[in-house]
Amino acid sequence: MTVLVTGATGFVGSRLVPALLQDGHDVRVLVRDRTAYDGPDAVEVVEGDVLHVGQFEEAFADVTTAYYLIHSMKAGADFEARDRQAARNVARAASEAGLSQLVYLGGLGEEGDELSDHLQSRREVEEILAGGTYELVTLRAAIIVGDGSAGFEMVRQLIRRLPVMTTPRWVRNECQPIAVSDVITYLREARSLPPGTYEIGGPDVLTYAEMLRRTARVSGKRTPIIVPLPLLTPQLSSYWVGLVTNVDWRVARPLIDGLANPVIVQDDRITEYIDIELTPFDVAVERALAEHRTTDTAGRRTDEQVK
Repeated sequence: MTVLVTGATGFVGSRLVPALLQDGHDVRVLVRDRTAYDGPDAVEVVEGDVLHVGQFEEAFADVTTAYYLIHSMKAGADFEARDRQAARNVARAASEAGLSQLVYLGGLGEEGDELSDHLQSRREVEEILAGGTYELVTLRAAIIVGDGSAGFEMVRQLIRRLPVMTTPRWVRNECQPIAVSDVITYLREARSLPPGTYEIGGPDVLTYAEMLRRTARVSGKRTPIIVPLPLLTPQLSSYWVGLVTNVDWRVARPLIDGLANPVIVQDDRITEYIDIELTPFDVAVERALAEHRTTDTAGRRTDEQVK
């Protein structure tokens, strides 16, 4: 059975591909530049851009299940339009190819909230993908903890560099972070799920401030003093993050915008189908830090390259 992974070079996709190979699947990846893809040799690589009709459709030939892991991570005036266009093109191509199932990884957040622009875009993509002729399985997750996650990298650098930090008042909002290894398990098992939307989260519900403090403790750093400021806007916060960390402010902006929304699992229906032992937050942080140290030692990534 051939499984297609889009977004295979990303934080989640790069981990999902070897896991699917381990499960015994024939795996195909769709990438914009095949020369830049350094995944497993057993993978079939198709080059194409989902933003352009006629440049990627061959990737869906003879595929039963596809994973849609494409997200615009940077702030900008046209990111929503790009997300819409990519989703429409993929929904059409997958339907025409006779795809059986599409698995989409979206964002967690209550429907009644005033969602951030990026989370609202995730919802819009979900609606567009639901218009295809295949069965759609959507997993909604909050912050994913792992080395290479932009959100976790921002936290890691902040607690390493700042003993005192000012933050938006939303830092008191609660979220339900999940280890990337658990996300990969859910994605691997998602092929057995009935079509629908499922919420996934880790075993710990924490405020964003608690996440910062606990990450500092696990890292062996001094617990930061966090001062929420009611008038500190997301835009100013993103500029500040760009100054004190190596995370691009255009990436930091949507992450900080997301603080406005409590992101907690309200519907745990997925436990009826997939039973896994969820990774505690502190353990997920330990693993992410250990992996980061390994990649630094191997010379594959340094702080200066995180953008």
